[in-house]
Amino acid sequence: MKNAYLQSVLETVKKRNPAEPEFIQAVTEVLETLEPVIERRPDLVAANVMERIVEPDRQIIFRVPWVDDKGNIQVNRGYRIQFNDAIGPYKGGLRLHPSVNLSIIKFLGFEQIFKNSLTTLPMGGAKGGSDFDPKGKSDNEIMRFCQSFINELYRHIGKDIDVPAGDIGVGGREIGYMFGQYKKLTGEWSGILTGKGIPYGGSLARTEATGYGLCYFTDEMLRANGKSFEGQTVVISGSGNVAIYALQKATQLGAKVVAMSDSNGYIYDPNGVDFAAVKQLKEVERKRIKEYVATHPQAEYHEGCSGIWTIPCDIALPCATQNEINKESAEILAKNGCYCVSEGANMPSTPEAIEVYFANKMLYGPAKAANAGGVATSGLEMCQNSARLSWTFEEVDGKLHGIMKSIFAACDAASKEYGMPGNYMAGANIAGFLKVAESMKAQGCV
Repeated sequence: MKNAYLQSVLETVKKRNPAEPEFIQAVTEVLETLEPVIERRPDLVAANVMERIVEPDRQIIFRVPWVDDKGNIQVNRGYRIQFNDAIGPYKGGLRLHPSVNLSIIKFLGFEQIFKNSLTTLPMGGAKGGSDFDPKGKSDNEIMRFCQSFINELYRHIGKDIDVPAGDIGVGGREIGYMFGQYKKLTGEWSGILTGKGIPYGGSLARTEATGYGLCYFTDEMLRANGKSFEGQTVVISGSGNVAIYALQKATQLGAKVVAMSDSNGYIYDPNGVDFAAVKQLKEVERKRIKEYVATHPQAEYHEGCSGIWTIPCDIALPCATQNEINKESAEILAKNGCYCVSEGANMPSTPEAIEVYFANKMLYGPAKAANAGGVATSGLEMCQNSARLSWTFEEVDGKLHGIMKSIFAACDAASKEYGMPGNYMAGANIAGFLKVAESMKAQGCV
C-alpha cells in the first residue's frame, strides 16, 4: 500500500485490534483497493470517512447461559457487531460455530457493509453469533440456547434498527426459536429476523438465494469475458445451503459439478454430483458427505477437505469457510487449468491465493459481490414483511437475478472507471464503499 493516509488508517486498526487477524485481513484488502479513490477524493479524507468506516458503531458481547438435556448449565459467549448504518438499518447474519470469536464477527460485519451496499437495497452492515456448536445438540437444547441468546440480543435489535438473519449453524429451526422468543419478549409481530419459515413471514427462494446468486453473478462474469457455464467442470467446496444450491443452479446452467466437501473430507463423482442425493443427505438426514458414496458407487470419498482443490476443474466455487484456499491450493488450481474462482463463502481465499489468481489472469468473483444473493433476498423478505405481502418463488428469483446482474455491472463499471478493468475485487470494494462514504459524509460527524 503506497498511500500514506491509508497506511496510517491501517496501522491504527492494527494497533486497536492486535489479536484480530481476520478483521485486519479484511480491512487490508479493502484499503489496498481504495487507493485510486482516495487520490481522487480529498473530500473523503477531510471528512475522515476511512477512520470512521473501519471502527464499528458498537460491539455487543454478552453471556449466554442455557441448560442442557442433563440439567447442567452451560455458558457460551454471544456477539453482535453493529458496524455501519449510513444507508439503512443494520443487517447481517448470526453464526453459531465453535470457531466464532470477535475477530471473525468483526471481519464479517465489515464485509457486510460493502456487500449490502452493492445489493442496491437500503441495508447497513452488521454480524453476530456465538461459539455455541449446534452439532450433536438436541432440538430442545438448541431451543433453550436460542431463547437465552435472544433474551439479551432483543434489547439491541428491531425492524428499523437491526435485522439479523441466519449464517453457518443458523437455519430455519434456529431462526424460528429466536423469532418466537423475540415475539414473546416484545409482544409484537414484526419482520425482525429474516430466514423465517414460510408460514410466518419467510420468503420463498431464501434457502436457495446465496447459491443461486453466486451462479448468477458468476454467469455474468463469465459472459462478460466470452465464456459460460455450459460444458464446464466445476468444483464446489462445502455442502451447506450455499453449496447445495450452487450445485443445483450450476447444473441447470449446463455445468458438471464433480466434487463437494464438508469439514471431514470430500467426494469426487466423475459423472456429476447428484443434487437430489446431496439435498436428502444434508438437509433431511443431516449426515456427513462421506455417506454419498454408499448410494453412488462410482464416487470416491477422501479424508481432508483441502484436497478438493487438487481435482482438475474449469471453475472453482469455494462455499465452505474463510481462508480455505491458500497459495498452494490456488497454484494447484491454476496448474490444473482452472480459469475462474468465484466465492460463495465469506473471504475463502487468503491474500496470497488472490495474488495467484491475478498472476494467472484467472477470473475472480470476490465474496462481497458474488455471495450477496443471500442478504439481498433477506432484504426482499424485509420488504414483504413491511408490506404484508408474499411473493411467489418466481418473483423472488427474478428480483434476485436482477440484483446479481446489477452487482456485477457495478463491479465491472467501477473497475474500469478506476483503471483496473477485470479486477472485480477492486470494483466491488470501490462501488460498495462510495455509496456508504457519500452517505456518511452527507450525514456529518455521527
